[in-house]
Amino acid sequence: MPGGLIALALGGFGIGLTEFVIMGLLPEVAATFGVTEAAAGWLISGYALAVVVGALGLTAATTRLPRKPVLMGLLGLFIAGNAVSALAPGYELMLTGRVIAALCHGAFFGIGSVVAASLVAPERAGRAIAIMFTGLTAANVLGVPFGTFIGQQFGWRATFWAITAIGVIALAGIALLVPRRRAAAVAAAGAGTADATGAAGTSLRLELGAFRSGQVWLSLVVTVLGFGGMFGAFTYIAYTLTDVGGFAEAAVPWLLVLFGGGLFVGNWIGGRLADRSIDGTLLVFLSALVVILVLFGLLAGSQAATIVLLIAMGGFGFGTVPALQSRVMSYARTAPTLASGANIAAFNLGNALGAWAGGVAITAGLGYTSPIWVGAVITALAVVVMAVAAAGAAASRRRATAAAATGTGSVTVATA
Repeated sequence: MPGGLIALALGGFGIGLTEFVIMGLLPEVAATFGVTEAAAGWLISGYALAVVVGALGLTAATTRLPRKPVLMGLLGLFIAGNAVSALAPGYELMLTGRVIAALCHGAFFGIGSVVAASLVAPERAGRAIAIMFTGLTAANVLGVPFGTFIGQQFGWRATFWAITAIGVIALAGIALLVPRRRAAAVAAAGAGTADATGAAGTSLRLELGAFRSGQVWLSLVVTVLGFGGMFGAFTYIAYTLTDVGGFAEAAVPWLLVLFGGGLFVGNWIGGRLADRSIDGTLLVFLSALVVILVLFGLLAGSQAATIVLLIAMGGFGFGTVPALQSRVMSYARTAPTLASGANIAAFNLGNALGAWAGGVAITAGLGYTSPIWVGAVITALAVVVMAVAAAGAAASRRRATAAAATGTGSVTVATA
């Protein structure tokens, strides 16, 4: 295995850790700065919104630049943002640090995928990209709960210093292990995509042309609502577990380990089911998530039920990710790069929506189970939009089949 892949995976691990670890530390951070739970939630919402900006803006701005220096620059931004968060004397500077770190998120994964594929033979490109994203999975399964544990034992600032150190190591790894020639060559010869070649003008118009598809837009809306629903429930989960479920604060990291286990299994199963039917997988998983969130809202006071439902929420929530990403790319088949980046932005827009809506419910005095109910409503909207999208896709396939049978014309439709 090329050493550069390990460096990229480590960078992905640090970035994933930065995004999610704050959820387990919200009570401590809010207490330090003397802000409300809803205000502390903006440390998640602000990060997610900055990812949206970085995923689209920084990726477009660095298209013509050599990939290795760009990746190193993005990690430099990541290190600076986490150091600012660790040192922040007040809430405003803490939020600033979160935004700085978030700007690198989407661009790092987008450009890093291209570089990862360039480090191996073409027939192993998919596995190489999967290895890079293993870092993000590990951050969810192991990094977040253990980061929360470090924060509870040594103070939340220690967690951000640890993440900063991970960024430094990843930066050194990319500098030493990613060959400059291969990383640069992919910009010129890559996978034949418009933005990989570095060609502006026509390539940008081609990429933007993918957004003429109504199904691309419907897919993005499902991503926003589907992830927004789950994060509406998950953002304030530490409060729900301790104040409603009666768990000790020390138990929160271990409960997040269980959530991470559900995430890992759900992602694995969801990816395989999506290969059979993208739309069917999304309809089943999103509908199941609505049921799980409703049960969670009703049974959050039961510790046994909470453990089971927390695992199920992670499994069905993150089990939608492969299908959501596959769907938007399938309907932007001729130019999937920008649409794929837009879907990463949509995931994080959903994170921000969920965190904001959950915070509004808490501020309204509806209690610490209210974000779960908000999440259930948002996810139910995702099911409705997904049903409309699936019906439209099925109708298009029927028209295409009829046209082919009668010889009156042809329609190109993506498989879902």
